[in-house]
Amino acid sequence: MDLLHSHTSHLVLLFSIQITYGPFDPILHDKVQFPSLYQVAPRFSSLPWGMVRLMVHFGWTWVGLVVSDDMKGERFLLDLTREMARNSVCSAFTKKIPSGKFNLYIAQGIYSSVTATSAAVMAAYGDAGSLSLLRFVIENFGLSKMVLITTFHWDFTLSMTYETNSYDFHGTLTLANHAKDVPGFRDFLRTLKPAKYPEVIILKEFWESAFDCSLSLPEKSGIKCSENASLEMLPVHRFSLTMSALSYSVYNAVYAVAHGLQDLLLSNSNLESLENGDCLVPRPWQLHEFLSKVQFDNPVGEPVFLNENHRSTAKFEILNFVMSPSGTCELVKVGEMDPQAPPDQNVFINEAIIMWPGGSSQAPHSRCSRSCGPGFRKRTQQGEAVCCYFCVRCPEGEISNQTDAEQCVKCGEDQYSNMERDGCLHKAVTFLSHKEPLGLILVCTSLSFSLLTALVFGIFIKHRDTPIVRANNRNLSYTLLLSLMLCFLCALTFIGQPTPASCLLRQMAFGVVFTVAVSSILAKTFTVVLAFRATSLGSRVRRWVGPRASTSTVLSCSLVQVTICMIWLGTAPPFLEVDVHSEPRLIIVKCNEGSVTAFYCLLGYLGVLALVSFTVAFLARRLPDSFNEAKFITFGMLVFCSVWASFLPAYQSTKGKATVAVEIFSILASGAGLLSCIFFPKCYVILLRPDRNTREWLKRK
Repeated sequence: MDLLHSHTSHLVLLFSIQITYGPFDPILHDKVQFPSLYQVAPRFSSLPWGMVRLMVHFGWTWVGLVVSDDMKGERFLLDLTREMARNSVCSAFTKKIPSGKFNLYIAQGIYSSVTATSAAVMAAYGDAGSLSLLRFVIENFGLSKMVLITTFHWDFTLSMTYETNSYDFHGTLTLANHAKDVPGFRDFLRTLKPAKYPEVIILKEFWESAFDCSLSLPEKSGIKCSENASLEMLPVHRFSLTMSALSYSVYNAVYAVAHGLQDLLLSNSNLESLENGDCLVPRPWQLHEFLSKVQFDNPVGEPVFLNENHRSTAKFEILNFVMSPSGTCELVKVGEMDPQAPPDQNVFINEAIIMWPGGSSQAPHSRCSRSCGPGFRKRTQQGEAVCCYFCVRCPEGEISNQTDAEQCVKCGEDQYSNMERDGCLHKAVTFLSHKEPLGLILVCTSLSFSLLTALVFGIFIKHRDTPIVRANNRNLSYTLLLSLMLCFLCALTFIGQPTPASCLLRQMAFGVVFTVAVSSILAKTFTVVLAFRATSLGSRVRRWVGPRASTSTVLSCSLVQVTICMIWLGTAPPFLEVDVHSEPRLIIVKCNEGSVTAFYCLLGYLGVLALVSFTVAFLARRLPDSFNEAKFITFGMLVFCSVWASFLPAYQSTKGKATVAVEIFSILASGAGLLSCIFFPKCYVILLRPDRNTREWLKRK
């Protein structure tokens, strides 16, 4: 009975059947201990959800908690902290207040916790008895600037007196049970007067206490009650014309009992007993059977159940306690909560009409750390609550476009992050274009060298019968000039947007054409050496000096390179590739070499031919040649080998279109070196010193 008394302070007792109209209590839901007890109030299991939802709506992540030190408070605190953790809301402090005990030490502890934290919001749960100490702290320690969130369990307005500074609670937000206005209720209260119901003694006593007057003769009391007095003249902490959640539950409880009695009296068995003259008062077990089946819509259209298995989750109203400068106070409805509504529709708050502590119209901030704006993410501090963090800028390639982002989000492969790290921009597609300055310069250089080579070729054709052209194997000179001209032109395949065809063609064309050029130089060098040896040793070497041997040298050396290219094409040919990783803000369209081994085999074979040609030419540089071509070949091959020796490290260390530019530069530089070192001296003699390009001058020399 003690347990029942402690949890059922609001009961309607009827024939040993208990109907409680107070807040829903899960303990009383146990039908084994309380088989004949009914609760009218809806379930309030979503109350912690409602308080946290209110915190999340206003961005309060650093909140103090005060609960009653009893079983209800413990259970509510457990549910509340779980809901707070799910929504990244942290507790700045937690205080438990024992019920009915005034302890100055606990009051000072609450005050110290509030002043020691940066939290601007405090949530309180308990009834008037357990939270009286908190009210004392608020009224006497100057905590009026902190936003207080309460529930309907603690109706602090009823505990106020004229001595209470109501402004200390200005801006308080209360989650109250949803209650509709009963038609005619306000009008009834406005016209309610003791003279209208003289037999109601309790109404007379309330009237004299509320208006601080006397209904009796003036000599019995100093102030006589005015005949024009009305309940709507009283302040809200003394009396409110609005039906409270508790009154609404009483209203539903009375209607439920009436419906149960009506169903009982209208049943067939009871009609028979009434006809037999039985007592009109029903037995408790008879009423218990019908109360468990009560189900109806009250006059305001809301369903009422006494069977708790059919009861839905409660809806809440958000009330704002407002104290005007003139001293009047009222509870203003500023929003609603419905836990059963869709997530984007379960909370409605009219922020424009909310009055906050201190008279501000703006919601206060209650956070352990400042907000991390777009472009930053939160990083928690070791040993601190998750709400206490510092902001870190997102790295390159990642963004955050919302406030207090937990993690940065990577941009797509075709995007990059802007400078503010709050948005992704599309990467620009890049390649070595002939429209940009570098590409245009390389195109002009390639065409210029090609035209220059063609000009030299024309000079040699025109003067093909002169001694200087005939003396150095003009067929090999023609082959070398033609291959150099193709070398300069093949550089154009590296410029412009790559295509699958250009990727397959350019490296193969470059390798084969340069191999023909170097093979021609090697054949010319062998011709010089063999010509000198043929003169010294007689006819045994003469047969290797003719054009057939030179042609065989060029073809055989070139055939090896062609074989390497065919194997490359057959195994892992080059292909078109889109590189989105090398440059953070660019998409590089390039040719992937496919087989790196084959590519370096091509370059390696070309390098071997070049080294052999350079070595033979260097050894033959002092032979008695009419125009000393071996000496010029030595210089040309020295330039060629130097360029391609520096190409390898430069090629490895660059990326993007710079890699293509390095290879084009090497092609043009090495070709230009061969053209200038081998052919320019001959052109000088042909064009500017024709006197040396005669048989007589050769004989004299």
